[in-house]
Amino acid sequence: MTITTRQMNRRSAGLALGALALGAMAPARAQTATHWPTKQVRIINPFPVGGGPDGTSRLIADKLARLWSQPVIVENRPGGNGFIAIDAFKRGANDGTDIIQLDNVHLAAYPHLFKKLPYNIDKDFEVVLPLFRTFFFVCVAMDSPYKTVADLIADAKARPGKLNYGSWSVGNPVHLGSALLESLTGTKMEHVIYKETSQLYTSVATGELAFALGSSGTAGPLARSGKVRFLAVLAPHRLKGYEDVPTIAESGGPANAIVTGWNAFAVSKSTPAAVVEKIRSDTMKVLAEPDVQPKFQTFGYENYFPTPQEFKTFMVDENKRFGDVIRRANLEL
Repeated sequence: MTITTRQMNRRSAGLALGALALGAMAPARAQTATHWPTKQVRIINPFPVGGGPDGTSRLIADKLARLWSQPVIVENRPGGNGFIAIDAFKRGANDGTDIIQLDNVHLAAYPHLFKKLPYNIDKDFEVVLPLFRTFFFVCVAMDSPYKTVADLIADAKARPGKLNYGSWSVGNPVHLGSALLESLTGTKMEHVIYKETSQLYTSVATGELAFALGSSGTAGPLARSGKVRFLAVLAPHRLKGYEDVPTIAESGGPANAIVTGWNAFAVSKSTPAAVVEKIRSDTMKVLAEPDVQPKFQTFGYENYFPTPQEFKTFMVDENKRFGDVIRRANLEL
């Protein structure tokens, strides 16, 4: 087919107009993320008001509100293993203006613990970034006969099923961390459940419990007041502010008994990639502000800034580790 000069001119004009149209659309698409959000943002929190995770939510929300020039509210929906909050999130906005703060057990443990979950991690969440992490201490009473983790393990092996430890539910980080310690040391101990964390650590102080795992935020006040002792921290290094507390390996325990708690922000899987990246980068900005880390330390938290790929790898490892512990302990619900 022969194409005339007039047809060529028309075609060139059409291509030029198309290019102009695409050029005009490109800034608009870019502005979607640049000027996001254009309305109130909600952080849905499965934790009760007043605790460490709630405190971090409110600190971050206040700073993001200033950065975004839009209200950022924290909505607490505790209870039901976090499922109440997750249900509210799933019924919410899918443009990034509804953010949910999740615990590591929601993402790494519950898929192994519950036969049926009211959410699908891969379909319902786009995990944006971790907010903080905390390591757990092995807590005993001040007059406990155990001076090291090796002492505790030796007694547990000598008296199978006689030593007890506590937590506030089945499947929380403290319970699963204790089950990990059992698994790695080949011991069998009794798990005692308490309704309140304050009651849990008081029972450690009185000797009702042989030990419990606790963070700086939960058990730290009793340690500072001389009512409990920290035998070790289940971490690969000693923690700032607790340099006198040995690591689990230094205290005679298994070096791979590392127990962390962490929270992460997630949004709907339908959220545009540019918005996800904006939430991630802007949240990292506020987490890096100089007044954040001292406030986090009051809760026993530390900043954690992996790259997106490093965090994905970390979550895969956490998922496998929790899965192994749950299967070995036959904890499926």
